[in-house]
Amino acid sequence: MAISTKATLAPLANRAPQGESSGRNGGHPQTGALIINADDWGFDRETTDRILECAMRRAVSSASGMVFMGDSERSAALALERGIDIGLHLNLTEAFSRQSLPSQLHDHHGRVARFLLRHRFSQIVYHPGLAASFEYVTKAQLEEFHRIYGAAPGRIDGHHHMHLSENVLSGKLLPAGTLVRRNSSFVTGEKSWANRRYRRFVDGRLQRRHQLVDFLFSLTPIQTERLERIFSYAQRASVELETHPVNADEFALLTSPEIARLLRGIEIAPNFTVAVRGGSVSARSLML
Repeated sequence: MAISTKATLAPLANRAPQGESSGRNGGHPQTGALIINADDWGFDRETTDRILECAMRRAVSSASGMVFMGDSERSAALALERGIDIGLHLNLTEAFSRQSLPSQLHDHHGRVARFLLRHRFSQIVYHPGLAASFEYVTKAQLEEFHRIYGAAPGRIDGHHHMHLSENVLSGKLLPAGTLVRRNSSFVTGEKSWANRRYRRFVDGRLQRRHQLVDFLFSLTPIQTERLERIFSYAQRASVELETHPVNADEFALLTSPEIARLLRGIEIAPNFTVAVRGGSVSARSLML
């Protein structure tokens, strides 16, 4: 597939991504790890099936599962059958699409979604009047995940990163000790000083209660030099690459021989949680 060669990251030796904590979490593998995680597992059948194909090709390490959605139960059964590592993709903004859900759940979720979608800065504002609704919706999703997967989620991230909403953070709604997705990492100049400072502040709060990876990047924009730089960080740090295989360009790259060339010998971790916590699991190569 055609990939842009326009660079967005400066050479690794000169500029490192900003926003990471100064110390590493206990148990991180000293040799680093590259975790490629696919978001929106269970959103609908097409999304699940595209992620499943990537998982079977070993082009992703894990996926983030949505509950109360149209394909949630089928996708959970598939994950258990195929041994796919799934975390909770906390959904605070997308309407639940599974049939026959309690009206109370829809009501609380609707209040939260309307608030968060009202303005792009709503996420960083604590709304005391919605504290009960945030708690209800978060707890309901944690319990539903446990029901359909048979265990509590070992890690949590959020649809559109809304797990980092101030109501979620201040309310301490995510179980302590859980591996939680941090803010995206950027090099100096990619975001404003104030933006990077706020992200570091939030990550610092997260790290007091949760496990974090060292860096988080998205697969897009798909640019050769950018991806090579990102992959190189995995030689010395834990790196999560957030992907959405339902998008045609991301799916095409993940299922093509080009991804192996870009990796240049760096292997994709076979499991998110074990890789970050330093378990004795060997990485696996792509099967393309």
